[in-house]
Amino acid sequence: MTPAPRIAAASNSWSGFPTPAAPAVPRPRLPEWLRIKLPTSQSFAVTRGLLEELRLHTVCESAKCPNHWECWSRGTATFMIAGDRCTRACGFCAVDTAKPLPLEADEPRRVAEAARRMRLRHVVITAVARDDLPDGGAAHFRATIEAVRDVNPSIVIEVLTPDFNDRDEALAEVIAARPQVFNHNLETVRRLTPSVRHRATYDRSLSVLRKVKERAPEIFTKSGLMLGLGEHAGEVIEAMRDLRSVGCQILTLGQYLQPTLRHLPVVEFVPPGRFEELGATARAMGFVHVASGPLVRSSYHAEEFGSGGC
Repeated sequence: MTPAPRIAAASNSWSGFPTPAAPAVPRPRLPEWLRIKLPTSQSFAVTRGLLEELRLHTVCESAKCPNHWECWSRGTATFMIAGDRCTRACGFCAVDTAKPLPLEADEPRRVAEAARRMRLRHVVITAVARDDLPDGGAAHFRATIEAVRDVNPSIVIEVLTPDFNDRDEALAEVIAARPQVFNHNLETVRRLTPSVRHRATYDRSLSVLRKVKERAPEIFTKSGLMLGLGEHAGEVIEAMRDLRSVGCQILTLGQYLQPTLRHLPVVEFVPPGRFEELGATARAMGFVHVASGPLVRSSYHAEEFGSGGC
């Protein structure tokens, strides 16, 4: 049995929030199926310029997503609200862990303006974890959803939220804004969760998804898992069953890639064929939409479901 990867905690400028660290060993060479050709579309520069002009953060850049060249070239992006400093230090995530800055009251308006100018039909809004705020940033989510909908009533809005520490009032705030898709990632299997996700728990994430589906059955619930951290196939299937047991309808499965040498190492590069097999298993379980492949991420081609499923 492959042991869970270990994270060595190292202090940073904000005491109380450790920075994940892994042994500084060279990263393995990427297999052919994970090598990306960078696009040369003018749309990439246009998208970058717009985001800089409106002073917006994207998870594409902050989390070092391997697909951001493609997505920006297609004129899409996943907006990351509530700043670019996270109060958690997950071993897989490249977003900075630091003392957050105050929320920007005009950020919802700026996100809405970007969505309008990009002519988006499906927008994904995510955020850093804000454990420093009483509501975890839930009211800021609601304000952003409402601002986007004000400028485009027909747009499909997907949120990718932190767990808000499973606070009922925080979940109610986001639900009240009625996004069409509520995404909260399980990230990994139960056994590996303590080593991979700082301050998060497997059962709390399941609880968040269950509460959203119970309180707003019309909202599609979504979650995702990273593979290649040392999980076994049976554990992945168990996690998928757990997600279905709380009513989760949409699933993403993708390859974990080590963003820096200070993050958890890749234990295995999962071949495309295994992603296809797991995707077929997930569909047989009753997920209404499954995206399973090495380069799949939570919001990668999210509009492919939104355009036909919402």
